[in-house]
Amino acid sequence: MAVDSSLAEMHWKHDLLGSIEMGIVVLNKNYEVQVWNQFMENHSSIVPGFILNKSIFDFFPEIDEQWFKRKAEPAFKLRCPVFVIWEQRPHLFKFSTIRPITSQTEHMYQNITIFPLASLSGQVEQICILVYDVTDEAVNRQGIQTLNKELEKISRVDGLTGLYNRRYWEEQFELEYKREKRHDHHSSVVMIDIDHFKKVNDNYGHPAGDDVIRSLAHIIKKATRETDVCGRYGGEEFALLLPNTPVANVEFLTERIRRLVEKYTVIHEDHEINFTISIGIAGFKGDFKSHTHWLEAADQALYRAKESGRNKVVVAPE
Repeated sequence: MAVDSSLAEMHWKHDLLGSIEMGIVVLNKNYEVQVWNQFMENHSSIVPGFILNKSIFDFFPEIDEQWFKRKAEPAFKLRCPVFVIWEQRPHLFKFSTIRPITSQTEHMYQNITIFPLASLSGQVEQICILVYDVTDEAVNRQGIQTLNKELEKISRVDGLTGLYNRRYWEEQFELEYKREKRHDHHSSVVMIDIDHFKKVNDNYGHPAGDDVIRSLAHIIKKATRETDVCGRYGGEEFALLLPNTPVANVEFLTERIRRLVEKYTVIHEDHEINFTISIGIAGFKGDFKSHTHWLEAADQALYRAKESGRNKVVVAPE
């Protein structure tokens, strides 16, 4: 009867370990496998008889041995559980996803719990690793994060030009003004306006005007650096923030933009459209009372460029 009872106990324990939808791995102090349940067998294709009493690191080279031992140390020495979530480390065991066709990822994302298993003497001789398949949660979370990033991008980008919209540009400009107040980095701001833009719309139509605006945005993108903050300020007007750039350098850059525009021809349907721009520049000055005061200086320089004949660059007086 004792033998039958022992076999019955082994049978229900085997059924229990096999029916649980999570990985269960028991390791001794030498990190040799003592328990390897059905979940682990199914996803690794390693049968218990082949891995029992062998080092886990021999079978899963993707596990960083030193890292894992540091993680497991509190369970062995302090008898406290340890948790590793997929955001910290996507997986402990590199298993393929169970839905290779419909899943958006090749590998299973896992949450891991490591907890101590005390012997009758009270000493922790073994640890148990629980492996939870959280692939659906991780993929959904990543999808939401990607969507949020896209929405954030859409919220700050002008749909016609791909440059920043006015709201986002002004936010960045105000931040730069505050930085300049603390540390004088010789930053500059530029206002650009398309000359006689109304005539383009009147002669060729608004779609042609949109092509002209897009063309100017393209030239600005090509001419400026990634660190420059370029935005469509409104209509045919553009604003450029050039951090850590003195006026002399900005004058050279904007003169180059002006010449590129002057030589550029926009093809709209059967029409060839040439256009020019006027540009105003203002370097930061310590007596600016606000960021709008700084922008007004550039806007006044732009006004003087238009008043003095257009198609030119004017720098605000020091």
